[in-house]
Amino acid sequence: MSIEISNDANQQTVTHRSGFVAIVGRPNVGKSTLLNQLLGEKIAIVTPKPQTTRNQIKGIKTTANEQIVFLDTPGIHRAHSLMNKRMVETALKTLKEVDMVLWLIDAREALRREDQDIARTLKESRTLTLVLLNKIDLISKGKLLPLMEQCSLLLPEREIIPISALKGENIDLLLETIIRGLPEGPRYYPEGDVTDQTERFIASEIVREKIFLLTREEIPYATAVTIDEFTEKEEKNLIVIKATIYTERESHKPILIGKKGSMLKEVGRQAREELELLLGCKIFLELFVKVHTGWTQDPHTLTEFGL
Repeated sequence: MSIEISNDANQQTVTHRSGFVAIVGRPNVGKSTLLNQLLGEKIAIVTPKPQTTRNQIKGIKTTANEQIVFLDTPGIHRAHSLMNKRMVETALKTLKEVDMVLWLIDAREALRREDQDIARTLKESRTLTLVLLNKIDLISKGKLLPLMEQCSLLLPEREIIPISALKGENIDLLLETIIRGLPEGPRYYPEGDVTDQTERFIASEIVREKIFLLTREEIPYATAVTIDEFTEKEEKNLIVIKATIYTERESHKPILIGKKGSMLKEVGRQAREELELLLGCKIFLELFVKVHTGWTQDPHTLTEFGL
């Protein structure tokens, strides 16, 4: 797609590039952190725990001559539960729908079995792939070369870029490389859009993020959040949100609620404060906890929860 720009002195044609770019990798390598860094604002929730991302999250970066639609995906791993299998299926399906793939690797660690599985999948794909070695701010530069050599053997002739998604190191170089590889095309979304996610979805994700950060062991993985009410009261500059936290076991419920409701109050406080900053208004957030035994293995419930 070309745009003609004319003035009294000359006339020139500017190529507009656009495309869909998937961010893939095994769990906890920094995919959501990278998405947020590329966009310059928080779209995807981030926690230190693996498998935080459950859905495909779109982030949209628009410049004068480009629009990049990034797709943050769940971590690819050897899944056992039905929920995790669906998460992996979502990530693998995304690979077939994009113009480019960013394969993110944790540079601090040796390549794992999951990394090798991903490399085999990408090797069979004709989609342009960039290999990103993340978290280079946490290692000495001398340790990068052996890892780069391993990646070159797994995926020959792919460009390898060391980055720090957290610190922003080499992100400008990465963006330049992505833009060079994009096809000519139109804008798919209006200029001001940074995601296609609804405010309801973002609210549920932020509540779930706080549960991941504040609870331990299996509890974060056995919880899901649904938004039961999302009412905007413009005259009061207020949004009323009522959400239900579903957990898989009866024993989890008192932990999520906490002594005299302390845990639930803290989850609500942290989520409310972040939502107020994000949405630019006052938030009334009310949380409930319900037990739904075995929901992570129930196909109907998983679909109902958007998984």
